[in-house]
Amino acid sequence: MVAKHITVASLSFIFIFLLSSLSNAHSIVKNLPGFNGDLPFTLETGYVGLGADNEIQLFYYFVESDRDPLQDPLLFYLTGGPGTSGLYPLLYQNGPLSINYDNSTSEKLTLELNPDSWAKTANVLFIDLPVGTGFSYATTYEASKSSDTISAQQSYKFLLKWLEEHPKFLNNPLYISGISYMGLLVPVVTLEVYKGNERGDQPQLNIKGYVIISPLTHKFNDFNSRLEFSHRLALISDDIYESAKSTCNGNYVNIDPQNALCSNSLQQMNECTSRINAGNILDPYCDNEDTDPSCRKVGTTSLAYFGNDKEVRKALHVREGTVEKFEKTNDTIHYLLNKNDTECYSYDIFSSFLYHKTLVSKSCEALILSGDHDFTFPYVGQEQWIKSLNLPIESPWNPWFLNNQVAGYETKYVKNGYSLTHTIVKGAGHSIPLFKPKEAWAIFDAWLASQSYVSDS
Repeated sequence: MVAKHITVASLSFIFIFLLSSLSNAHSIVKNLPGFNGDLPFTLETGYVGLGADNEIQLFYYFVESDRDPLQDPLLFYLTGGPGTSGLYPLLYQNGPLSINYDNSTSEKLTLELNPDSWAKTANVLFIDLPVGTGFSYATTYEASKSSDTISAQQSYKFLLKWLEEHPKFLNNPLYISGISYMGLLVPVVTLEVYKGNERGDQPQLNIKGYVIISPLTHKFNDFNSRLEFSHRLALISDDIYESAKSTCNGNYVNIDPQNALCSNSLQQMNECTSRINAGNILDPYCDNEDTDPSCRKVGTTSLAYFGNDKEVRKALHVREGTVEKFEKTNDTIHYLLNKNDTECYSYDIFSSFLYHKTLVSKSCEALILSGDHDFTFPYVGQEQWIKSLNLPIESPWNPWFLNNQVAGYETKYVKNGYSLTHTIVKGAGHSIPLFKPKEAWAIFDAWLASQSYVSDS
């Protein structure tokens, strides 16, 4: 006979059990709606709980390497925004799947294998970060608030807990990676991993370095570099450029309304670039990027339908009732130039340059990828902060080739145990794995292969 009476101790046990069940939970995804048959790779999704009561629930997508999962590097990948779901790169950039738009509608996607997936030779761990992104959620109002600094701290804590649950990957070389806005966070997280190892945090992580695509590094300098970029790529005339240079005192972002000459020059620049596609200046400008099939960002609408499909959520093992509406990017969190802090997010890291500079003293490998047609965060700004590190050049600006064609240019800097490789991809825009997938994969694979620890397999 079932007792009708539940003791306080029993209630406490149930409460503790529920909390522990929310801590870390993961499942293998066998198939996905839109893909024909079982997935021919290992995809795991799940949650990692952070906080005293696991009130923060971070959702992840983990793809095992096709080659040698127990030996190949582990790439912890932070999606830009902030507020962009890890489902986006999983299906639309460097993940194992891509969207076949010829056979898709906005409400029903057809998925196919991505021949240029970075998971061909690396284990890739995508995450919905911060809370309020994708399928990640909080169980309290206070836990729903975040910031750049909090996101970086949570990234490190997430890694510790995830690797505790997946100890077979503890010895794999670890790289912190990300794209766009996460250029502010990746060096912070990387440095925190090194410091954690030094102070004896457990488990010890086998950190080797970091990889950043089209990074935002400084919230003034990177936007300010658009003037130089516009001139180099003939978007503005010599006259506009020289006038701005001589009248704006080096500030092309925060315009002094009393400086009429500067204001006039920058107004001319804005007129010349207002209908330029910031993601790739060679692409058409999209008036309605969510529905225009010529827009590379049309995936925004498609992923919204996909992420809100009940069968998709079931296949991904998303907890019912936790996220009412899935969005590719949470616009309340997403950063825009000079955006003020919101009630739910504080943009409290202005520059990651000092973190890069501190990492120079570590045994650390860095790869920075830039697209030469990216107006969002131009390669010009990235060249500036890399030069400011004052690193000796081991290999000067040289072309690199793919299929016997110049695919871009590369410079390598080395100081003691630290190295930084800056690769500029010819014809690429902001999302390099989207605009130039074969080139992005070739760079990443060759760079990994150049590291001494990579097995001959």
